[in-house]
Formats: sequence, C-alpha cells, structure tokens
Amino acid sequence: MDYRKFIVRNPKICGGVPILKGTRVPRKTVLANITEGLSDEEILDSYPLLKSEHLRAAVVFAAKSAQDDIPQYGTVALR
Repeated sequence: MDYRKFIVRNPKICGGVPILKGTRVPRKTVLANITEGLSDEEILDSYPLLKSEHLRAAVVFAAKSAQDDIPQYGTVALR
C-alpha cells in the first residue's frame, strides 16, 4: 500500500500537520488510538470521516518509518 495516497500535509490545514486525506484527523492521533488498543471499529466510530484504508495507511507509514531505524545486515553494530 502506498500510504502517501492517504496521508497528506498542507500548511493551510491543521498547521501543516500530516493528516488523513479528506479529513482533519492527524496521522499521529490514529496511531495513538491504535497504540492505546482501540479496535478499528472504535476508531472509525470516533472519527466518522475515516475509512479503514486510512487506518492501514497510518500503520504502513509507522512500519516503514521504523524500518528506516533498523540497521541492515552487514552495517556497523550499535554499541
């Protein structure tokens, strides 16, 4: 999934904070809800403009961001 189709940043919307496209819901809000253990249904009920694709995009974004922080095989080990 290309999360960039669902997460946008516009300085005129929410001060440029990354939001889920077509809403004013910040990406970090969705990730915080997931981290707190809310189900997809609970999040979607709380934010009626969100779709399940938005939730998946937020998770894919977080996973890809975390991947960037993991050293690749053959790189210098962290001490």
